[in-house]
Amino acid sequence: MTRPDRPPARLVLENGTVLCGRGFGAATDSLGELVFNTSMIGYQEILTDPSYRGQTVLLTQPHIGNYGVNSEDEESARLWLSGLVVREACSRASNARSGAELSDYLAQHGVPGIEGLDTRMLTRLIRDHGEMRVLITRDAHSSDAALVERVRQAPRVADVDHVLKVTAAQPYAWDRGYESAFSPPAPGTAQGARPRIVAYDFGAKRNILRSLVACGLDVTVVPAATPAEAVLERKPDGVFLSNGPGDPAVCRYAIAAAQVLVQKVPVFGICLGHQILGHVFGGRTYKMKFGHHGGNQPVIDLSTGKVEITSQNHSYAVDPKSLPDAVEVTHKNLNDDTVEGLRHKELPVFSVQYHPEAAPGPHDALYLFRRFVELLEATRC
Repeated sequence: MTRPDRPPARLVLENGTVLCGRGFGAATDSLGELVFNTSMIGYQEILTDPSYRGQTVLLTQPHIGNYGVNSEDEESARLWLSGLVVREACSRASNARSGAELSDYLAQHGVPGIEGLDTRMLTRLIRDHGEMRVLITRDAHSSDAALVERVRQAPRVADVDHVLKVTAAQPYAWDRGYESAFSPPAPGTAQGARPRIVAYDFGAKRNILRSLVACGLDVTVVPAATPAEAVLERKPDGVFLSNGPGDPAVCRYAIAAAQVLVQKVPVFGICLGHQILGHVFGGRTYKMKFGHHGGNQPVIDLSTGKVEITSQNHSYAVDPKSLPDAVEVTHKNLNDDTVEGLRHKELPVFSVQYHPEAAPGPHDALYLFRRFVELLEATRC
């Protein structure tokens, strides 16, 4: 059900494309980099994922908002994306768990949306020409040409260190696991005290932290720019490097810290954490044409031949040709052969590009958290 009285709005791309639709959510302008996400459900988890900071998300599922929003499904305390683009934004939720309507939720957090557009055409445009800067506006007076020029003057995602905008201000302990409705990864086999880890918050999703706790770990979260020495003073059994937004090459402080930590304790990285480890070992990362954003990406584990359907959200990837012989590629994307996992052959360090915690997405990869626990147990003094 849509509201015919929603105000006119325009979507403006840096290549000169201008589309007219209807505005919902916040009555404000937004500039971002347009990406598409192919997940059929989980829009609230997408909206609250810090990895989307600086990006405007186009959802390929045509009908969005039908089950509303609720506080239990949030992956962080706020919305981080610049704007939302959908074919049809439902104005009346029908779900017992819903606590608010999608449009009101966006407005509460200052995020504009636009509906009534040909999202299939826009998705093909991104696939053909790559991610590009975009403006959502209700400005009824400026010319199309003026708005296009405004978009072209906007910063790109790679021009800003988005990690420092989303990270925690202070260290904190996280002790919440899963709700009973969610099937957790099998716990580790450690007896006695729980292994203690420090998790770097580059934009960590709550479900990653829940997964670590559900596996039997004692988790302390620290801000992104925390020096390695401050982490080692806590005497952790291991370190986790989280997901996060933007270009990993910008995060020099994180790379410098990880270079020290991999020599001292076991390290597990997810998404941006995986890319940072690629830099730590002398590799390079590159901007993908349109990235991987969705809950249906096939990945093969090269050690077992098993294929996992995975949840992903990234616009950068590790260049396998840049990696030294000491680093092994463990997983590959079956759609385009991009690197999805790494393992150091001598150090207790591994990483994956995709999201084993899902939210939203399948649970095929939850075993990776158990693998991290087993690595910690094997190296504990």
